[in-house]
Amino acid sequence: MIVVLKSGTPAEEITRISEELAESWGVNVEKSIGEHKVILGMIGDTATLDQRQIQKLSPWIEQVLRVEKPFKRVSREFRYGDASEVLVSTPNGFVPFGEHHPVVIVAGPCSVENEEMIIETAKRVKAAGAKFLRGGAYKPRTSPYAFQGYGESALDLLAAAREVTGLGIITELMDTADLSAVANTADVIQIGARNMQNFALLKKVGAQDKPVLLKRGMCASIDEWLMAAEYILAAGNPNVILCERGVRTFDTKYARNTLDLSVIPVLRSLTHLPIMIDPSHGTGRSEYVGPMAMAAIAAGTDSLMIEVHPNPAKALSDGPQSLTPEQFDSMVEQMSVFGKAVGRWSERSLVTSA
Repeated sequence: MIVVLKSGTPAEEITRISEELAESWGVNVEKSIGEHKVILGMIGDTATLDQRQIQKLSPWIEQVLRVEKPFKRVSREFRYGDASEVLVSTPNGFVPFGEHHPVVIVAGPCSVENEEMIIETAKRVKAAGAKFLRGGAYKPRTSPYAFQGYGESALDLLAAAREVTGLGIITELMDTADLSAVANTADVIQIGARNMQNFALLKKVGAQDKPVLLKRGMCASIDEWLMAAEYILAAGNPNVILCERGVRTFDTKYARNTLDLSVIPVLRSLTHLPIMIDPSHGTGRSEYVGPMAMAAIAAGTDSLMIEVHPNPAKALSDGPQSLTPEQFDSMVEQMSVFGKAVGRWSERSLVTSA
């Protein structure tokens, strides 16, 4: 349930209403400040609450509405239809992810392989206008014999790349035991597709304040994905970016996964959270990445994650879907045409590579 306050409601009245709601009805109250409205979200057992009684609490209350979705904090209704932004702190300042900002480009290798490779990649993506570097230190793999990443030593290499280039860091967390080490290096903590419903992990990243990139599980419905995000917000962290990375369907002959671009308008109607598209994992083939990235921009994505490797043929993981730095440069030029056409591109669009 949400309480919509009138424009200009005094701060002391907002506090009084919030305290009254919490004390009289035994709910948690969360304040959300939009461009024109202040929203008080009531979390708890609200099924039997009388909207008319709440309306009488104050003449400053404009409207009392029920949130019908099972995901409450994630719901767009919870913000009275407005979109939120996730503001990420980087060595070069704050980078905003969200519907009302230019498209953010995220690019970099699947795995951190060695110092020379990760620093070379970081320099190349920065030259294309990047502000973040993504690289996997811990890698979830289907086979126990496949390359699993170099772990904490790879985090040190990511930190070294940041020291050389000034880029921010996005990297994946797989185990709660590694949260402190990952959070010490990462500016955004990634929860991968295989851990989307690792609820213990979601609660842990929700209890800390670094922004979280939540990838959709390969067999997850949209409701399951949003409920996973709800776990993070419910634990106290509102800074979540949703990433579509392809779902598993019956046809795997021509592409690794099926990239579900229909989630962009669907999510836009359901949630206030920023949306990212990963066409690299979504297709698994480098020649498909560019067309799908541009289609995602045309459909309204807030961000893109692109895999870039200096020598994809020798990559230890996901080489077939990785672009060379030269291919990435060319694709960014093409994407700018689409971004400008839909009013979501500027020089600030080239703010992230991970």
